[in-house]
Amino acid sequence: MQKKEYLELYHQMVLIRRLEEKAAAYYQDDKIGGFLHLYIGQEAVSTGVISARKPIDRVITAYRDHGVAINSGIPVKKVLAELLGKATGVSGGRGGSMHMADVNLNYWGGHAIVGAHIPLATGLALTDQYNETGAVTIAMFGDGATNIGYFHEGLNLSKVWQLPLLWVCENNMYGMGTAVPRASAVSDIRQKAVGYGMPNRSVDGMDVLAVRKVAEEMIEEIRAGSGPQFLEAITYRFRGHSMGDPERYRKPEEVKKWQEEDPIGLYHNKLISGKHATTAELEEIEQLVEGEMAEAVDFAENSPEPSLDTLFDNIYVEE
Repeated sequence: MQKKEYLELYHQMVLIRRLEEKAAAYYQDDKIGGFLHLYIGQEAVSTGVISARKPIDRVITAYRDHGVAINSGIPVKKVLAELLGKATGVSGGRGGSMHMADVNLNYWGGHAIVGAHIPLATGLALTDQYNETGAVTIAMFGDGATNIGYFHEGLNLSKVWQLPLLWVCENNMYGMGTAVPRASAVSDIRQKAVGYGMPNRSVDGMDVLAVRKVAEEMIEEIRAGSGPQFLEAITYRFRGHSMGDPERYRKPEEVKKWQEEDPIGLYHNKLISGKHATTAELEEIEQLVEGEMAEAVDFAENSPEPSLDTLFDNIYVEE
């Protein structure tokens, strides 16, 4: 990796963290409606995985999608505008937190129904296989989705057809408020891929460089014709499942312990100790992010609401 790449990873992680912190504040001020699922604590997963893809590779994910959207190339100002329901948002203010997408960036969206996007990922990969594009589809989901029928249907067909597909499970230890061992007969999530004869690996999802390295290796193997592979990233969300989560199912000591493994702090220290960056350079990136966030806030707050005469737009496809 070049120095620029090391710094870009840091920039992306800090930008996602600041965006999510601002989103939480907006939600508490009743400026964001509906559900809001924060990515705080999990930034290293999508940052590492998506930095390993090529522009032709597709990305699709579940409802905790703000960080994935930013890493896929959607400007933070359009993400924030969408959260506020503004016409300038990435989905025109119609999708909100869980439905951000831009197919021009090969980001095929966040999806609200648990596991429902997994068959869609299979279809995307089948399309690329049929058209011989050389693209790999990256499908991201949480540990809870691995107990859903869609998950098994998707993995099964992807292996039957040897599709160019990287399945990425962001195992943050809890499906809503239920710990993995209480809901899944197999706590080692990646073992679920074994039943389909699928190559699988596990990675420390709090270490962005480890995630990137494994993702690069797996994506290139898939592109070379290995068929689908499964990656389990062990991570942890520092906030509740959503903003309305009272978090009675886990102890504060547990959260504190994981926060000591903050992926941004760990990466900051690794960059300094590995002489990939100086403290001054990282502080400069943090200041840059503050400027980007200030611009995003100004853009989102001053953007118009969707006009009433557009209420029925995009409902039907024009032939």
